[in-house]
Amino acid sequence: MSEPLPKCWTWTGPVAALPAAAFAKPILVVVVDTEEEFDWSEAFDRRKTGVAHMRHVERFQSICDEAGIQPVYVIDHPIASTPESRDALLAIQRRGGCEIGAHLHPWVSPPFDEEVNARNSYPGNLPRALEREKLARLTTVIENAFGTRPRAYKSGRYGFGPNTAAILDELGYDVDISPAPPFDFRADGGPDWSGAPHQPYWLPTKRPILALPNTGAYVGWAGESSHGLYQLAQGAAGRTLRLGGVLARLRAVERLFLSPEGYGEADMVRLTRALLSRGARVLTLSLHSPSFEPGHTPYVRDEKDLHSLLATCRNYFRFFREEVGGVSMTAAELHRHVETHSRNSRA
Repeated sequence: MSEPLPKCWTWTGPVAALPAAAFAKPILVVVVDTEEEFDWSEAFDRRKTGVAHMRHVERFQSICDEAGIQPVYVIDHPIASTPESRDALLAIQRRGGCEIGAHLHPWVSPPFDEEVNARNSYPGNLPRALEREKLARLTTVIENAFGTRPRAYKSGRYGFGPNTAAILDELGYDVDISPAPPFDFRADGGPDWSGAPHQPYWLPTKRPILALPNTGAYVGWAGESSHGLYQLAQGAAGRTLRLGGVLARLRAVERLFLSPEGYGEADMVRLTRALLSRGARVLTLSLHSPSFEPGHTPYVRDEKDLHSLLATCRNYFRFFREEVGGVSMTAAELHRHVETHSRNSRA
């Protein structure tokens, strides 16, 4: 009999507060979902494994170098196993310019034992043994290619599941960058992060694994009613009445994400200021590597879009450093930083 499929993951908490002393200054972690090129509007396809865009990775890396930021490139199987993309990242890694993590896209990561469909594109929906084997093989490929075992993991499509934490524990991971508050992907078969916190927390594992959420939140004067109003706006009646646009114009409810893909500099600054005012101290900026070349993502269709995306990153990094007074860390650095302060607070 085959192993039963797990149910869609829903974050329920609670979590213990991390030591305040660890966050004297706001911290920014920059994460790049480093992955193959595929048409986001089409069905998932195991044959779509092109990585030619990685010849342009320095377009983004140079901006990070300029800002003194080491991005975390979480890479999937096509990236790790193709010489062109592997060598581009190796050059950056060898000069100390980045951290390499893992990013599991099940449909292009062996073994290919599952049906290719939307539900199975979320790694946490796979049977435990298959999710583990895919991540174990990916981990080995990355370690062989880069000479170091990845310690940071981000589920493809934020697809954390009921078995993911234990698998990460077994495979030696220290940081999970899968949480995506306040998004709810259940309509597509994915996890529900709508109730998850926007600040890091320890997973309930034997080893100290830090959950590092992607930075997203509702912004506006609606407060605790934000989620309900946003859900209403996304319903059939809300879409007919264009309620989402009305709420945004009134600054009542906006769902923002800290990313230059689909969000402008003003959006990112507004989100940052709102979260800092609520006590947030760790922010995660994320984007996808295919956006380094026009024509691969909905966000970068031409050179103008590319220029805008890169300028948004440069300006935001300057804002975070000069106006917020923040610092940047890799996922590994953040884990060591928080673990040290947690240990000291218990002493």
